[in-house]
Amino acid sequence: MKKSLILILFAFLVSSIHAADLPKGYGGVELGMTFEETKKALKDNLDFGYKGERDVSLLPGENRVLIETDTSMYAGFSYLERCWFQFYNDRLYIITINIDREKMDHYSVFNSLCKKYGDPLSVSPEKSVWKNDSVTMTLERPLTLKYVDQKIFDELQNKSRVNPSGKEITKEMFLKGL
Repeated sequence: MKKSLILILFAFLVSSIHAADLPKGYGGVELGMTFEETKKALKDNLDFGYKGERDVSLLPGENRVLIETDTSMYAGFSYLERCWFQFYNDRLYIITINIDREKMDHYSVFNSLCKKYGDPLSVSPEKSVWKNDSVTMTLERPLTLKYVDQKIFDELQNKSRVNPSGKEITKEMFLKGL
C-alpha cells in the first residue's frame, strides 16, 4: 500500500514538473512579446514565412492586432504552413501554428510533446491539452499547435461575459425550485 502511494505521488510530481516547463512559444516567438519584438523574431526565423507589414491587420475590439504568415511562397522548406499571432495591449497572447500535413503527422507531434512535457491534461478526438498556471498548449486536429497566455485570455473572457437577463435569472430560479 505504501509503495503504491509513493509511486502515485512520484508520478504526480513528475507530471506537474513537466506542466511547469511548458514552452511559451516556438521558433524564438514567445507569448508576452511586444508587437515589435514579435515582428523581429518572425523576420529572424525564415520558417514562418513572414513578409513584413502586409501580414499585419487589426481585429475587432480594443487594442487587438493580428499577424498572419504563410510559408507557401517564401518558405517552402518549412514544416509550418499558416501561422497567426494575436496581440492584446501590445502583448502576444495567442500563437496558432498550422503544421504542414504533407511533411509531418499528428502522431509524431503528439508523441514528441508527450515525451517532452508529459501526458496531456485532457485528450479528445479534437485536441490534446497541456496546461500550467500561465500557458495552455493545445495540439488540435488535423495538425495545429496553439499557445495561449492564460492570464490575458482569462482577462478577455471575463470582460466579454454578459450578465444574465432577468428572463434567464427567473428561468433558473424556476428550475431550481422544481
